[in-house]
Amino acid sequence: MVVAIDGPAGAGKSSVAARCAAELGFVYLNSGAIYRAVTWKALQDGLQDGDAEQIAAAARSLDLQYRNGELMIDGQRRDDELHGAAVDQHVARHSAIEAVRAMVNRRLHQIAERQDVVVEGRDITTVVFPRADVKIYLDASVETRARRRWQQQEGDLSLQQISERIIARDEADRRKTSGSLQQAADAIYLDTSDLTIAEVCDRVIHTIQNTSEYQELQG
Repeated sequence: MVVAIDGPAGAGKSSVAARCAAELGFVYLNSGAIYRAVTWKALQDGLQDGDAEQIAAAARSLDLQYRNGELMIDGQRRDDELHGAAVDQHVARHSAIEAVRAMVNRRLHQIAERQDVVVEGRDITTVVFPRADVKIYLDASVETRARRRWQQQEGDLSLQQISERIIARDEADRRKTSGSLQQAADAIYLDTSDLTIAEVCDRVIHTIQNTSEYQELQG
């Protein structure tokens, strides 16, 4: 079974998807983490944003595995590195490279073929898994999303700087020629601005558990 969750940066996708997957006993897949891994590798190799072919080659060279629901990069966890300011600044442009997107999508499908998953990103319901059993689109105001990122950060960016970056990221994601951010016509829309993570998860899990696909799994 595939549960697909889309939405802009800071809408709560990662927290909600991870928590729902844990409660349901599904595997949590974070497509954004894979794109961040590619950007981290590109920066480590000293590549510039315009070096599309080299970035794609770096992406293909990465050893990416999910172990117990955690992304391992060349056998190691890189959580702190993947959420650094440098990766934040470049990941939107790197994730727009067609060859990079093809690699990430291929990896996600390979994993989903073998197990039940909750996968989140920005084009999961529209491009990667257009036939997902459940489609959810999480959203929130820019102010709410910026405040969440500001509270989570370990750096010294101001709330205004984070807000500006989120607005720029939204624009970049929506303008992509491939895999742009948009709500699938059959996705359930949920504004999380005034909801806690627990409240959002309750609504998402209720939706999943009421599908025939989930009931068949339990039967």
